[in-house]
Amino acid sequence: MVKTITKVGNSHGLIFDATLRELTGLKPGDQVNVTVHEGGAIVITPMTAVVDADEARERAERLVKANSELFRRLA
Repeated sequence: MVKTITKVGNSHGLIFDATLRELTGLKPGDQVNVTVHEGGAIVITPMTAVVDADEARERAERLVKANSELFRRLA
């Protein structure tokens, strides 16, 4: 897919049209990681959470509970 860099205010941008949004699943507000490789290749990687906030909280609580004695000794 060939895209054209366009002027957006004082910056330049790449327009994600409907086809590109469908193919990537990206939507306004999504965070991406932009990597520039040697030779100028640009890779845009969607940043998605591995677990949601509730699951992360539950895992942290289990970790603290299972290791409470260790944490007490380290404190």
